[in-house]
Amino acid sequence: MKPSCQPKVLSSEYLFKRPWLTARKDVLQLPDGRIVPEFYVLEYPSWVNVIAIDREGNFVMVRQWRHGLGILSTELCAGVVEEGEEPLQAAKRELWEETGYTGGEWTLQCVISGNPSVTNNLTYCYLAEGVECTSSQHLDSTEMVEVLVLKPDELMAMMEADELKQSLMLAPLWRYFYYKKSGSK
Repeated sequence: MKPSCQPKVLSSEYLFKRPWLTARKDVLQLPDGRIVPEFYVLEYPSWVNVIAIDREGNFVMVRQWRHGLGILSTELCAGVVEEGEEPLQAAKRELWEETGYTGGEWTLQCVISGNPSVTNNLTYCYLAEGVECTSSQHLDSTEMVEVLVLKPDELMAMMEADELKQSLMLAPLWRYFYYKKSGSK
């Protein structure tokens, strides 16, 4: 059943298609009949991120340049779900490629959207507990990623000081610390 507020798509036009980003312009008719002549949707593949915790209880993070904000950003290991790949496979691959860490017990923590208003993809957020470094990094030719291993209090201090900026990573991290403190989940 359609919600009463769902608009009707009268037409869609792709403005450009790239492997990492596709832009689409839709013409919408609202339930009351009004027309929205230009509504833009950004199409992305599904994404994954990993809260990776090693056997000593430290968080395996990465630091890399983020050109959009012009900052050196501390983040969870993350990446794109390749075509034909399951999100869990992608998460394990990304952790191995970016950090050289593997193994552990994996749990899907949550599935979130960066902006459901104008993007069409989801981010699958995993918790990997008990990972260990088993190899070097396996980076793409354009990636420059530094591996960081942070104690829980170091990571929490960074979060409290507003040093992490990636909302798709902060949401599952805050969720993790909340449930860890409350003893549930």
